[in-house]
Amino acid sequence: MTLEKTIEAFKIKVDETNKTNDIKLYNEFLRILKSLKERDLTSLEIKGIESELKKLDLDSEVIRNKQFYKKGLIQFEKYLMDTLSIVTKGYYIKRGISLGMVFGILFGIVFLSRLERSIGISLGIAIGMFIGILIGKNLDDKALASGKVI
Repeated sequence: MTLEKTIEAFKIKVDETNKTNDIKLYNEFLRILKSLKERDLTSLEIKGIESELKKLDLDSEVIRNKQFYKKGLIQFEKYLMDTLSIVTKGYYIKRGISLGMVFGILFGIVFLSRLERSIGISLGIAIGMFIGILIGKNLDDKALASGKVI
């Protein structure tokens, strides 16, 4: 399935639905596809993207639910990250927050255990999230400067 056909298919899906969650999901797909179309990609990269879109089976006549398209979007973003090193806006911040929370819980349990346990865990999560946001923002800025963000 070509980029143009996929873009048209999602435009039709946006027009057909009235559910705001579905519209947001389809618009996110559209934003990524339009951004890829505007990039200066080689023919080999375009063929790879089109084969990945074909694997997702987005043009099927079978009526699909929101979960199917959400999984497809996640798979497509993973493909772009793995093969072209292209990430979506805020990719590293999301990862930084989640990792910061995990390590923050550990930090709160181990080092802030002198305080009441729940206060220590809460402070650990807050500190971990803050550090994760800082690191994620820095990595997002580097990716934006190198032109790897869509």
